[in-house]
Amino acid sequence: MYEESINTVSHRGYSGGGYSGENNIPEYTVSEISGAVRLTLEGAFSRVRVRGEITEFKRYSSGHLYFSLKDSQGKLSGVVWKYVVPRLGISPENGLEVVATGRISSYGERSSYQLVVERMEYAGEGAILAQIQRLKQRLESEGLFAKERKKPLPRLPSVIGVITSLQGAVLHDIQTTLQRRFPRFILVWSVPVQGEGSAEKIAEAIQGFDKLEGTEAIPRPDVLIVARGGGSLEDLMAFNAESVVRAVSVCRIPLISAVGHETDITLIDYVADQRAPTPTAAAEMVIPARTDLCAQITQHIARAMSAVARHVQRVRLRFNAIVALLPDLPSLLQTERLKLDTRSQKLITVSGVFMQNQRERLLRLERRFPAKEVLFTSWQRQIIALQGRLLSALQKNKQEWRIRQERCRLSSAFLSALLREKRGALATLVGRLEAVSPQSVLARGYALVSVDGKPITAAALLHEGQKVALTFADGTWGATIGEVR
Repeated sequence: MYEESINTVSHRGYSGGGYSGENNIPEYTVSEISGAVRLTLEGAFSRVRVRGEITEFKRYSSGHLYFSLKDSQGKLSGVVWKYVVPRLGISPENGLEVVATGRISSYGERSSYQLVVERMEYAGEGAILAQIQRLKQRLESEGLFAKERKKPLPRLPSVIGVITSLQGAVLHDIQTTLQRRFPRFILVWSVPVQGEGSAEKIAEAIQGFDKLEGTEAIPRPDVLIVARGGGSLEDLMAFNAESVVRAVSVCRIPLISAVGHETDITLIDYVADQRAPTPTAAAEMVIPARTDLCAQITQHIARAMSAVARHVQRVRLRFNAIVALLPDLPSLLQTERLKLDTRSQKLITVSGVFMQNQRERLLRLERRFPAKEVLFTSWQRQIIALQGRLLSALQKNKQEWRIRQERCRLSSAFLSALLREKRGALATLVGRLEAVSPQSVLARGYALVSVDGKPITAAALLHEGQKVALTFADGTWGATIGEVR
């Protein structure tokens, strides 16, 4: 093919004409040689698959990707045009071993050739696992897999959001399991679970569910399930994408990862709040069985009733013990009634004796005071004596004698008025005398303490063992001082 390209160009060269030696070698321009080389490369390598490790990777502002593929003995430049990047299949990076599909072309201005890549895939599971491990270490260093970020699952969610493909048996298994255990409202967001653009769709679905506020016609899920069936490592790469992992890390809704079979581990399993080995297990994890709930409720009711019965029994025993400690109320009332009758009888008897004693006291007091006639006679004598003295004084002065004579005429009325006045004064004195009488004080419940007939007015005058006399209103008793306080 190379010879055919040279022959095509050689028609412009010189041949014959009597010349020989170097004059017979064809002459080409630089662009002609570059074009011939390009045609040769593109003709011979129009569709090739090249395996190598990506190095010198650069992403230009124009959107084109430039890199090199190397192995142990060589290096090949490569380019991915901007319009090919969205359907490339993987996200290239340095150190990643890939198999690039494309065509070999040359770049005449630099006298170089390069691989124009149209598709790229991982070069075996080893390369894929290495890339996943590097991404895992980087995300783990950021704390996205920390246990503190895990959210608890709701006990009994009302709405369950499911992110999966409508094709396949995953959605049917989840619906069947939920219907069998405890029917709930399921909100499905259909996404492609493998292939080009699947990671972005899955991340958009997680973000879309998280943005729901529950005020619209579409309810906000209480828990999310991201699920797909089993597959190869390449098929599960969408769930190892960084965009999906970061979408799960910021999701406010508790999320369960149910990707692949039990042995399949993806990066979404590390960041999810719970991991289920299968989609069916995720459905069993998100909702309890109604029969189990009923059995738990029945068990709780039985335990509560047993606790109440034990509490009632303890209260009854305490009540009976307290009742046993109480006295016999009828007997107690009968005893108190007898005491009341006895004391009432004593009170009647004592009241009669008390009245008699008070009456006797009054009589003794009455005997101590002089009779009215004696007092009146004494006052009359004093008046007569005063009258005599007055008459004697009046004799010294005739004028005064006349005045006294004039008054004598009125002596009878004067004496009667004076007598009445004195009687009133006497009654007043009697009342005052009775008020200040020691007998009145003693009658009010006080006692007079005396030693050898002398009253004691201060406690300091007494000492322990001293004999004293206690005078009451109706008599005197002897006593001995026991303790001076």
